[in-house]
Amino acid sequence: MGIAISVSEYLNHHHIPFRVVSHPYSESALQSAIGAGIPQQQVAKAVMLQDHQGRHLMAVIPADRRLRLKRLGELLDRDLSLMSEVEASQTFPDCQFGALPALGQAYHVPVVFDEVLQDQQQIFFEAGDHQLLVQLSQRDFGRVMAEDRHGRFSVQPTLDYGQRRL
Repeated sequence: MGIAISVSEYLNHHHIPFRVVSHPYSESALQSAIGAGIPQQQVAKAVMLQDHQGRHLMAVIPADRRLRLKRLGELLDRDLSLMSEVEASQTFPDCQFGALPALGQAYHVPVVFDEVLQDQQQIFFEAGDHQLLVQLSQRDFGRVMAEDRHGRFSVQPTLDYGQRRL
């Protein structure tokens, strides 16, 4: 399929230089990172959310982390829930099912990103299919996200994540 038209048009229109990196077919941003031989923390994944009024929001976090939904809701003062993949895919008509680019701006979706992504020199994200990643420098990723909210709302998963200690 190649890079989604909305993604390439958005980046070109805003004069954001990018590279496309291929990898073996994968079903997740984490698998894409592994297949492409890229550090997992450099691959940004999109998590589609909605609030109780049905307003959509894209949270962008590193592929090796998990979204802390409650924490993000507190930061934004909104009750948020995960969107189903079917519902989320309707917002991305030029993307393959399940391959959402972490570039909500290209689809007029509000974005909030985790600040831990600012620690990476390069950022990669799904290009809209299951075999390509878009590569941006940290500087250009910052330009893309300059108008978007940010905070710390993801966590490194552990074996006992979410379990209480006695």
